[in-house]
Parts: sequence; structure tokens; C-alpha cells
Amino acid sequence: MTSLEDLPIRDDLRGRTPYGAPQQAVPVALNVNENTHPIPEAVAHDIVARVAAAIMTLNRYPDREFSALRRALADYLGHDLDPAQIWAANGSNEVLQHIMQAYGGPGRSVLGFAPTYSMYGLLASGTGTEWITAGRDDEFELGPETAVAAVREHDPDIVLLCAPNNPTGTPLSIETIEAVADAARGIVVVDEAYFEFAEPGTPSALTLLEGRPRLLVSRTMSKAFAFAGARVGYLAGDPAAIDALRLVRLPYHLSALTQAAALGALAHSAEMLAMVDEIRGQRERISDELARLGFHPYRSGSNFVLFGGVDDPRAVFEQLLARGILIREIGIPGHLRVTAGTEAETTAFLEAIAVSAPNRIAS
Repeated sequence: MTSLEDLPIRDDLRGRTPYGAPQQAVPVALNVNENTHPIPEAVAHDIVARVAAAIMTLNRYPDREFSALRRALADYLGHDLDPAQIWAANGSNEVLQHIMQAYGGPGRSVLGFAPTYSMYGLLASGTGTEWITAGRDDEFELGPETAVAAVREHDPDIVLLCAPNNPTGTPLSIETIEAVADAARGIVVVDEAYFEFAEPGTPSALTLLEGRPRLLVSRTMSKAFAFAGARVGYLAGDPAAIDALRLVRLPYHLSALTQAAALGALAHSAEMLAMVDEIRGQRERISDELARLGFHPYRSGSNFVLFGGVDDPRAVFEQLLARGILIREIGIPGHLRVTAGTEAETTAFLEAIAVSAPNRIAS
């Protein structure tokens, strides 16, 4: 049987494995930071109606500029944004890929701060962009001095700031973002995939866009909007910076069905985001209980909690899985990550981890 090694793939792809978290049918899946709350039924009916109407037009190509969706996204984000400042694609990963294709490539580099979202390195590799990582401060924090020093040392063409950071959940201060945006000569991307879960009053990088044409702020509908299966990501930035993304996108890259579904969700943004406060509460409940059990939960502004102090992450993972609870091993020794789900899912996780805690906490 033919294997990848028998085929003439690019040399820099040899030996690599595809990105992907374990997919298992379990009662409580808390491993990929999904919003585990279902879409409200009334909202779902409206989305279905809009998609049904779009089906009647599938003999034609969709609006290449997704004009209505850009207007709706600008209205949702606020900050006096104009539709010309909005871009969207099939998930925020495709948004980031467009950025890499337009501003990265052979002979160029992208800087991130490890540990961070593992797709960044894969997107860099896929576009022939050199992936450079710099370290963080204690507790996975990232202060202005550390971040700017790395930018000045490596002088990258693109800087990726994950705010809050994945997989650690660490919030990123607006001061750090501003310092990097002002120090970097290239494109600075602030990935705010989990921003809606931040503490109320937390300033967004959107407040820094004016006068900074090389700053881009990426978001997704996958998390807070419970829309992971729809694959809708977007960004805000200077219209000229967005024009560059048109040079690399595929024709008609957002289907009519995707556009219709996203417009339906945005029309009900208040209902779609109603569960965010509850998720935030479950996140704090998880952190408090893990600390009480003797683990070390890290500060989180997302819908998940990273916790350390685990003497054998694989054993704890397997023990929880045997009880029908799937969490995430993220490759940091002594650490695991769990998504904040519904109250019932959180209870199931906490009861199960309490059983393993006495024998699984690192001394």
C-alpha cells in the first residue's frame, strides 16, 4: 500500500502529522473548547429558514464580497467600524491562513509566544513562512517588555498575539498589544477567538486600530456564538490591509449557505451570547475547585482552564475518559486543559477529577 513517504510531497512536510484533537463519542466532551450549550431553538428556526432561502439560489455563485455579512459583523463589533474594514472566511484558521499567504511566505517570518495555539506553526509551515517562538513570563503571562524585546530581537514580518492565549487561557493586556503594535515593522495580528469570555470591561485590540494600518484583529463565531460547525471567522483592520487578502483568497470562498447561517446568528447575537456569563461562572467554579483539590489552575480569560500540578497527565486523562469525560492533553508536562461546559458537565468533571486527585497531584 502506498504511503506518504512514497509520494513527491514537499520535503518540509515529511514526517509531519495533521492537526487534530481526539474525536470520541463520550457523554461529556470538554476537550476542544467548544461552546457546549445548544443554539436556542427559536434562533435555530430562523437560521434554518435563512439557509432554506439560500438553497433556492445555489445555482448562482454567492456574493463574492459577502457584503451583507460584512455589514452585520461591523455592526456587531461596534467601535465605529465600517464594512470595508471587515474580512471573513471559513473559520478563523482560514483568516489566519490568508494573512500568512499575503504577508508571509518564503524568506519571511512569523513570531509567536510559546506555548500558544499549535495551528500557528502549521499555518506558517503550510505557507513556507519561518515560524519563530519566543518565551513568556512566569505563569504563562506576557508583559510588554518581554514581548517587545522578542520583536526587536527577531524583527518578524508577522507577529501573532493570542488574546487570551490558547492553550493557557492567559489574558493579554492592552498595554502589551499596544507596545507590540508600535514596535513591530510588519503585520501584527491579535487573535481574539475567546474575547467574549473575558471579564466584562476588558478592552479589545479593536480600540487600537485607528492610525495603525498594520494591526489586524481576528475573531471567530465558533466559541461564544456556539457556531463551531458553521466555520465562520472574521477580522477587522485597515481596508488596504484587507485588500491584500483578496489577492490570495479562493474565488467565492464563503458559500451562500455559510453567509446565510452567519447572518441568522448575528441577527440574534443577544440570544446567542446569553450563555457567556454562565460559561464564565463555570470557568471560575472549575478554577476554584481545582485549586481546592491541590492542582494549579492558571488565570483564564477564555472558556477553558489550564491546570498544572498533575503528576501523570496521561493517567488522569485515561481515568477521566473511562468515566465518559474527555479533556485535553496539550503537550505541556504536568498539565491538562478542560473546557468550561454546562453546569452538569462541569459537575461531572469535578466529581471525576476529585476521585483521581489524591493520587495524581505532583508533589
